[in-house]
Amino acid sequence: MSKRYPSRLVWSMVSTISAAVGTMLLAAGAHAQTAAGTTPEMTAAEIEQGKKIYFERCAGCHGVLRKGATGKNLEPHWTRKAADGTTTEGGMLRLGTARLEKIIALGTEGGMVNYDDILTKEEINIMARYIQRTPDVPPEFSLKDMEASWKLLVPVAERPKRQMNKINLKNVFATTLRDTGKLALIDGDTKQIWEILDTGYAVHISRLSASGRYVYTVGRDGLVTLIDLWFEKPKTVATIRMGSDARSVDTSKFKGFEDKYLIGGSYWPPQYSIMEGETLKPLKVVSTRGITVDGEYHPEPRVASIVSSHIKPEWVVNIKETGMILLVDYSDIKNLKVTTIDSAKFLHDGGWDITKRYFLVAANASHKIAAVDTKTGKLAALVDTKKIPHPGRGANFFHPQFGPVWATGHLGDPVVSLISTPSDKPAHAKFKQHNWKVVQELKMPGAGNLFVKTHPKSKNLWADLPMNPEREHTESVYVFDLTDLSKPPKKLDVAKDSGLPETKALRRVTHPEYNMAGDEVWLSLWGGKTDRSAIVIYDDKTLKVKKVITDPNMITPTGKFNVYNTQFDIY
Repeated sequence: MSKRYPSRLVWSMVSTISAAVGTMLLAAGAHAQTAAGTTPEMTAAEIEQGKKIYFERCAGCHGVLRKGATGKNLEPHWTRKAADGTTTEGGMLRLGTARLEKIIALGTEGGMVNYDDILTKEEINIMARYIQRTPDVPPEFSLKDMEASWKLLVPVAERPKRQMNKINLKNVFATTLRDTGKLALIDGDTKQIWEILDTGYAVHISRLSASGRYVYTVGRDGLVTLIDLWFEKPKTVATIRMGSDARSVDTSKFKGFEDKYLIGGSYWPPQYSIMEGETLKPLKVVSTRGITVDGEYHPEPRVASIVSSHIKPEWVVNIKETGMILLVDYSDIKNLKVTTIDSAKFLHDGGWDITKRYFLVAANASHKIAAVDTKTGKLAALVDTKKIPHPGRGANFFHPQFGPVWATGHLGDPVVSLISTPSDKPAHAKFKQHNWKVVQELKMPGAGNLFVKTHPKSKNLWADLPMNPEREHTESVYVFDLTDLSKPPKKLDVAKDSGLPETKALRRVTHPEYNMAGDEVWLSLWGGKTDRSAIVIYDDKTLKVKKVITDPNMITPTGKFNVYNTQFDIY
C-alpha cells in the first residue's frame, strides 16, 4: 500500500484519460458474487470505493489478484472469517473484519505503514470488508488497445532541431507530484519550478533517453508520457497506455540504437510492450504469464524493474512473481530473442554495480538479492539478506576493507546491507574472496527504508525511513559517513528543517537524489494532498539546508530524477 489518493474514483479517472479503457475497467466485475454466510455485505458504492482504494494503495504490493508478493496473500480463503471459527488449510486463522481493521490501521513490522492517519475509520472498515470478497479481475489490454490509446501530439518533424531554452538540462529534476497526476520539472541550478505537466496518476519513475533530450514517465494507471526538453517550455509530444497498472520503462541505449526504442512493463495485464522511442508508436506486446522458478503456474507475473544494458543491445526485464530475469535483445524486434534466467521470486527494484556489468535486483519477499551478469547472460549470485530488501537503485561506493560494494536497505529489518561486487582492476584482486557476500550491515534506528543513495564525489550514504510508523523516524533521514562506517548515522529532522508547520498526519521523507555535481541531496517531504509538502535540499558536505522548495502546486512530491544521473545510471 502507498500514500494519499485523489478524490475521484480510479476507474472514472482512467476513463477521463482514455474513455475506452475507462469503460473497459468499469466492467471489471465490480459486483462480484459473495459467498453466502461468509462475506460481509457491501453496497455497490462501497464496492467501488474499496476497488478505488485497493488499486491506489494495495495492488502494488499485494497484486491485482491478491496473491501476494512484497505484501502478503490477501485472497478470501484466509481474509474471510469462517462461520465456525475454524482455521484454513495451512493452519492460518481466518482473519475477519475486526482483525483486518486493526492490521490496516496499525500496519505491520513487514513494511506496511499504518493507515489510521491516511484513511478514515469508515474507509478502513470498507477495506476490511472489501478484501474478503472475491478479487475483481480487470480485462486484458492488447496491441490494438495500445494503438487506440496512442496520441502523437507533436510529430518528430515539427519538433525543435536544437535546444530552444537556456536551461542546464543535465541538472533538471523530474519530480513526481503523486496524487495530482503531474510532473514538476525543476531547474537544479536556480531551484525554480520550470514547468508542471500532466502525466499518468502516481508516476512511479522518470527515465531519460540516451541523448538526454526526452523524459519518459509511467504512471500507475498505465499511462506513458513522452516529454521533449528542447522546446522553450518542455512539452508533452506523445502519450500511450500500456494497460491499467504499470511501473517501469526504459529506452534503448546501446550504440546505434540511441532513442530508437522504448520498453514498458505492466503490472496488469502482466506483459511488456515495445514502442518507438521518439513517437511511442506501439510495436509489440509480450505476455509474461507462465511458470515460476518453483515450477508452478502463475496468472499474474508482473513486470517490475527494467534497465537498459550498457554493453549489449538488451534490456534487463525482471518478472516479479515468477522470479525470472529476462534479457530482451532489441537488435531485431520482429524476431525477438529473449534469454530467461532463473533467480528467486518476487523480483522488484534494483541497480547496476559500479562496473555496470552486473545488475542487482531485490527478490524482496524471498529476502535475497539476485545478481545477473549481463556479459555472460547468466545468474552471477543469489545473496541472502535481511527481511524484504528494497534498494531502489541501490548505492555504489568503495569500502576500504572490502573494496567495491553495493548497498540496499530493507523494509522489514533495521539495517543497510553492503554486498561486495566484482571488479576487473588488478588492484582489486585482493577483494575477490568477498564477492557476492554481505560484508557489513549498517544499523538503522528502525525498519521501513525505501531508498539509499550516494554519489562518486560524495563521502556520505543517505538512507530514508518513509515506511516506518514512528514520526521521529519517518520525518527524518539518516546519513552514514563513508570514511568511518563504525559511527552511527547522523539524523537530520527534515520536517523540522523545512520550516513548515507541523501536521497531524505523518509527512514521509523519501527518495534522496543528488544533483549533477554530487554536492547537493534533494529530499521529498511527502505530506498529504491537503498538507503543505516540500523539496528540502541539503549541502552534502555540511549537511546544512541550502534551500526549501515549496509551492501551492508542490503537492505530494515523491520521486525526483536528476537528468544526468538518471541518464548515466549514477548512484
